[in-house]
Parts: sequence; structure tokens; C-alpha cells
Amino acid sequence: MKKPVLILAIIFFCFACKDEPKTSETDLELITEDTLVGDINLADTLKTNVEKPKKESLKDIKAALAAKGFKTFDFVDEKTKDTILMQKYFMAFLKAGPIRGQNEEENAELQKEHMAHLRKMYDLGYADISGPFDDNSDIRGITIYNVPTLKMADSLANADPMVKARRLEIEIHPWWAAKGFPLR
Repeated sequence: MKKPVLILAIIFFCFACKDEPKTSETDLELITEDTLVGDINLADTLKTNVEKPKKESLKDIKAALAAKGFKTFDFVDEKTKDTILMQKYFMAFLKAGPIRGQNEEENAELQKEHMAHLRKMYDLGYADISGPFDDNSDIRGITIYNVPTLKMADSLANADPMVKARRLEIEIHPWWAAKGFPLR
């Protein structure tokens, strides 16, 4: 009988001694629309931090994609019965091109311009993933374009300075993937 009482006493003591900030309802009432710290309105800041962002519905996402010309379809996961939105992307394979004899300086400059192009594609939202392969084969890397048409993906891929210099060639394939699923 002594052990359970002792255990309860220890648990109570741990929680009673826990150092938590004490904010009373009175303290919160003091934060009004007019409470400013510098140029920051604390009441608005608290409201903003407490409000949860509105999650866009699958229907809204599909409508927005369709309005931009993207192709999608619904896939129902048999195990979970969840509806997964599939979107068409375009996977560009960057292959070794016919002109690979640039000197070291030219190659370094082309690589710098190539990386700037890929960064721009990512920053503008046109490409989601880019990267080289590590096996020194003819397929040097990939870029996955998040654009509505093959023509647009081809145009963006062929704007790459490495492709223009013919150090790389592009081969593009349509590719379906679940919208919003992260890589693991």
C-alpha cells in the first residue's frame, strides 16, 4: 500500500514543480486591439498564430490544376480507401550529347550556367526535382518538370545552356505521380 502512495506522491511532486509560464485570462484580456509592441499589434499576431491555415479541398486543387491546363485523375487506394490525386509531370532525361570536347574552362562555365538554369526552373515552379546520376552512363541526370504540356517541358529543357552547347541532349517522357506526396 505504501508503494502506490509513494509513486503517486512522486508524480504529483514532478508536475507541481514543473516550471511553466503562468498566463492568466486577465493577462490575455489586457492584450487588446490597441496593444502595440513597436509596430506589431500583439492581438493580431496572436490571432494569426492561433488560426490554422485552411486546407484546400481535393476538388479545389483539381479545379485549379485544370484551369492551368494540367492533366489529372483520381486513384483510390484499395487499402486505405483514400482518393489520391494523380498529376501528369514530364521527366526529362539529360543524356550525353554529341559535343563533349569542351576544355576545362568552357566546361566549368557551362556547368555554372546549367546549375543557374536548373535553379531558375525550380524557383519559378517549373521543375520540382533535378539531379545527376552517379553511374557515368549516357544518361547523365533528370529533371522533373511541373508544367501542363510536353511542348512547354521541351522548351524549358532545351533552354538549358548545356543542351544549347550540345553537351547534353534531352529525352522527355510523360510521368504520373501522386500530387503532394514527398520523397522518402
